[in-house]
Amino acid sequence: MKATFTVVDELNDFLPHYRKNTSFMLEFEPHQSLKHLIETIGVPHTEFGLVCVNGHEMNHANRLREADQVVVYPADAIYSDVPCFILDNHLGQLATYLRMLGFDCLYRNDYQDDELARVSFDEGRVLLTRDRRLLMRKVITLGYCPHQTDPRQQVVEVLRRFKLFEQVKPFQRCLRCNNSLQSVSKQDVIERLETLTRQYFDEFHICPVCNQIYWKGSHYGHMLEMITELAQKV
Repeated sequence: MKATFTVVDELNDFLPHYRKNTSFMLEFEPHQSLKHLIETIGVPHTEFGLVCVNGHEMNHANRLREADQVVVYPADAIYSDVPCFILDNHLGQLATYLRMLGFDCLYRNDYQDDELARVSFDEGRVLLTRDRRLLMRKVITLGYCPHQTDPRQQVVEVLRRFKLFEQVKPFQRCLRCNNSLQSVSKQDVIERLETLTRQYFDEFHICPVCNQIYWKGSHYGHMLEMITELAQKV
């Protein structure tokens, strides 16, 4: 049996070159679901939303019939609350940037795929990964595959996909371990400060978990510049 598939917009990035931006025939067995067939062409179920068959919206679990016309649209991410994230081992810089913007992001450089999937499911975290096969696991219900490889472009992608720019609250989280920062008096940390830092800065924050100290030094200015740059792109 055969059906004709058309994949819309950025979902074409998941297709081989000979199927991009065109309609193509796909052979299938009667028992195969729409979800399974769409994943066989390379699009993880976390990436597509509305699927129309012969002009009518179709449930992802439904089966096709001979000569059906299928159009697959990108997912439209809608959350009642600001989503929290877990990122795979290859997205460390993206995790840092998202934390810098105030978003809850779990990241380690030694996560195994099973742990990523489990934590995403158990804690309701959006899994960010460029590993399509990982996103195709049945247990994964919340996920996104950044299309870009540059971390700054990936940040813009995530902000757009999850409509997050209005939710940006910079400098609220520890860039090292993700925990919320707390204000701390200069006197309480003065013994840990370099001479010039003691002389020129008076406002400090500290991570209550890893004990990292933050202040509005040159790094603060660089981060503000980056946030302004991102705002112009979103």
